[in-house]
Amino acid sequence: MAEDLDNIQQNGQTVEYTDDNIQTLTGIEHIRLRPGMYIGRLGDGNLPEDGIYVLLKEVMDNSIDEFKMNAGKRIEVDVDDNLRVTVRDYGRGIPQGKLIEAVSVLNTGGKYDSKAFKKSVGLNGVGVKAVNALSRRFEVRSYRDGMVRRAVFERGVLKEDVTEQSSEEHGTYIFFEPDNDEKLFKNYSFHDEFVETMLRNYTYLNQGLTIMYNGRRIVSRNGLCDLLTDTMTNDGLYPIVHMRGEDIEIAFTHTDQYGEEYHSFVNGQHTTQGGTHQSAFKEHIARTIKEFFGKYESGDIRNGLVAAIAINVEEPVFESQTKIKLGSTLMAPGGDSINKYVGDFVKQQVDNYLHIHTEVAEAIEQKVKESERERKAMAGVAKQAREKAKKANLHNRKLRDCRIHFSDTKNDRKEESCIFITEGDSASGSITKSRDVNTQAVFSLRGKPLNAFGLNKQEVYKNEEFFLLMSALDIEDGLDSLRYNKVIVATDADVDGMHIRLLTITFFLQFFPELVKKGHVYVLQTPLFRVRNRRTKIKNKKVLAAEDEKQAAQNRKSDFITRYCYSDEERLKAISDLGPDPEITRFKGLGEISPEEFAGFIGPDIRLEQVTLHKNDQVQKLLAYYMGKNTMERQNFIIDNLVVEEDRPEEEDE
Repeated sequence: MAEDLDNIQQNGQTVEYTDDNIQTLTGIEHIRLRPGMYIGRLGDGNLPEDGIYVLLKEVMDNSIDEFKMNAGKRIEVDVDDNLRVTVRDYGRGIPQGKLIEAVSVLNTGGKYDSKAFKKSVGLNGVGVKAVNALSRRFEVRSYRDGMVRRAVFERGVLKEDVTEQSSEEHGTYIFFEPDNDEKLFKNYSFHDEFVETMLRNYTYLNQGLTIMYNGRRIVSRNGLCDLLTDTMTNDGLYPIVHMRGEDIEIAFTHTDQYGEEYHSFVNGQHTTQGGTHQSAFKEHIARTIKEFFGKYESGDIRNGLVAAIAINVEEPVFESQTKIKLGSTLMAPGGDSINKYVGDFVKQQVDNYLHIHTEVAEAIEQKVKESERERKAMAGVAKQAREKAKKANLHNRKLRDCRIHFSDTKNDRKEESCIFITEGDSASGSITKSRDVNTQAVFSLRGKPLNAFGLNKQEVYKNEEFFLLMSALDIEDGLDSLRYNKVIVATDADVDGMHIRLLTITFFLQFFPELVKKGHVYVLQTPLFRVRNRRTKIKNKKVLAAEDEKQAAQNRKSDFITRYCYSDEERLKAISDLGPDPEITRFKGLGEISPEEFAGFIGPDIRLEQVTLHKNDQVQKLLAYYMGKNTMERQNFIIDNLVVEEDRPEEEDE
């Protein structure tokens, strides 16, 4: 008997599939239904890759494109209450006759034919429409020829459209307030340091541009040289080498840090995952220096290198709408390849520079020789460690891997890949049982790891635990093969847990600082308290109504309503909300949290704190102060800042 194609049995019920199941969505409706396709992750603003910063970037890109066309040298950005954003540029202004379409109709834009805009980062007619669709309120004004057309939208739906006379300067004004709907940017907040970093990057790449951010002036006079000066956390071994061409700019120096560090940009877009232009620079800077000296290996030449490259490309091809990795191979349609263009520039300019500035050439050679000596000294140690690891991996239970990895170039979910670094079998067991086996791996430490400060890489290879961790991450030869997008340190919130957390981060800062600088290292936030009460005791019905769907579903399975609290403030609020005599449990370790509960803490609502380095953080000085020998300076700091809390009654345990 033929299967009924319109009716399929699923879980004992008939599921119909008819014409009514086929839907056609408008562009705005599709953006709201599938926001991840347009802006990547959503988030609440606690991480620099969260969606609210992508919304700001999409608006800024249009204003930057105006600047690139010599239309407007000033952009004003205001973030009100960390919630609402205004961007005003003084470019040409969006053509008023097409203003509504330009901000609300998908695949509408002025950058398809490259006549009004050349070498633009905004290409597909999507960006500002996504901002409009994902904002609870969106307002655009176009000032042109003594007139202003003003349009107001709510969640992508037009509410007002007025045209009138105006004496203001020409340009475009955009206001947006991200939608704090439960399914979008719930409890979001813009963080000042993330916004300022983004805006500073724009000024580094656009000499002559002034950005006023909440009344503060941001400007760069020396381009990528300023970028390295402002972001390097180790002193350069020689003055930064800075070179500009027609569509290319590079800057580089060497430091005493391990590994390599790159900042790359295309048409003003920060390509945080690199791409063809960054790969070309890495290849040709090593080749040029090698040919200048007539010897040395590329790995030794690039060890300690800190560099930045920015290029302008017509019709660039990025690997996603968020434009964080360049996929183009040509500088312009029918033109040179990016590899050849970058290679020719680096070969000519860097080779000439080294012949003229012999003191820089000598400093580079001295650094390369040191890297070569260290590599040769630990060659035997590394070989033994790898052989030992191969045998250990056959029965190694430290790593519980996942299926999808950050290095899987063609997997759409690679950004979700992460690894939890835990202490002991108890904590790792809870996470392992509740994790997503597709994207979440677990690595278990055996107690407190080695203090890596002051050690050389030979010691890392001799230390089985650190070597296995390095191998699990696959970062021995740099971040290009990094297996997990997020490296999450998950330790208890007690003194021992904090110490293990500090020792692990010290290892990364000492030997793989770019892992931290590129934003891959996080600390898992887990609740300190569980506060719950029986439903019969709850009088405030609004509390129940305010619960999210996941919490409500969980509560229906029991007679309790439960709140997990990450601070004393949250604990006090939960006690107030849940009524008299609540049952309070303090979690003293990750191993005490059941796998069922843990699933909620490492799921979609996971709370992570990113480990960051600021431009004033000198890594070696910080590590020497906090992780070096017990200096008098540190003792005095502890004594001066010691806080003694008064004893208070123990919380009631379950």
